[in-house]
Amino acid sequence: MNEYGVVTEPRTVYFERLLPGPIERVWAYITESEKRGKWLGTGEMELRVGGRVELNFHNADLSPKIEPTPERFKQRESTHLVGRVTRCEPPRLLSWIWDVSSGSEVTFELTPRGADVMLALTHRGLHDRNAMLSVGPGWHAHLGVLADNLNGREPGPFWSTFVPLEAEYAKRIPPD
Repeated sequence: MNEYGVVTEPRTVYFERLLPGPIERVWAYITESEKRGKWLGTGEMELRVGGRVELNFHNADLSPKIEPTPERFKQRESTHLVGRVTRCEPPRLLSWIWDVSSGSEVTFELTPRGADVMLALTHRGLHDRNAMLSVGPGWHAHLGVLADNLNGREPGPFWSTFVPLEAEYAKRIPPD
């Protein structure tokens, strides 16, 4: 299992994380607004094909450790996205159009592994390398916060995790 996201096909980034189960617990952290808000973003989610997905991001609030948002991200610090569910097979698979304006799709696949759960996340249909360079470190940092929450650890600040990952993903994601 690779710690970093990998490019599996054009405009697609793939991640795997082994998380403490059971599967229903991990599913709840993906689908329930309050739990999802601890690692990604709050918002209602209609768990049916065609259902609405709302995500409200406040990345600076994902850790009790306070740090300022880097100036270049201040306009994105509080972001609202609306997507649509494309597949829903509780508690193993959930896909949605990330944001109806972008058309990219994110898929979460959960597979029990003993007491743990393998989470496979695929974000496909990204417009260009710049989108991949945002999504790669973004998912990496968010999945780290998820793992911390599920393991009962206090997550570190989001931005001080995200910013160094940008350079790493710039090396890992091939140029256009």
